[in-house]
Amino acid sequence: MIIVFTGDGKGKTTATLGQALRSIGDGKKVLMVQFIKGPWKSGEDESAKRLAPDFKLVKIGRGFVGTLGDKLPIAEHQQAACEALDYIEQEIASGNWNMIILDEVNVAVSLNLISAARVLNVINNGIDKIEHFILTGRNAPLEFIEKADLVTEMKDIKHPFEKGEKAKRGLEF
Repeated sequence: MIIVFTGDGKGKTTATLGQALRSIGDGKKVLMVQFIKGPWKSGEDESAKRLAPDFKLVKIGRGFVGTLGDKLPIAEHQQAACEALDYIEQEIASGNWNMIILDEVNVAVSLNLISAARVLNVINNGIDKIEHFILTGRNAPLEFIEKADLVTEMKDIKHPFEKGEKAKRGLEF
């Protein structure tokens, strides 16, 4: 099954982690590869350690592209996104995982770090080996939405950020 969590509201990665937790509870193994959130520390980093070896979190992204002080050349972000897909291909071939999460892959595509076609090629080549793929991030490409079995759009209605409040540790990261 291919699942897409997209939209401008909070909760895409959170929903994905819920799906991972459910899968792990059923005796499955889950790999989560983060395309954007690279060096940033988040609550899921510590959770991953507690859920190992059934859950593995790999941060390959170099951080938020062009925001929050990012000064890296776009080529470095593009290279990281390609490395993430290469890594996922290797892990599909390993046969170690039931679910693979491509966290913020939609954003990587919308920022032209990688192509939707390359992502779909990786998924298509692994669809017989992996039970579930989850793709997250704002601006899911139409190709992902059409290919997916399940698509959920998170809609922003109200958020403390709009009042100038910073993200809260343990809740938003």
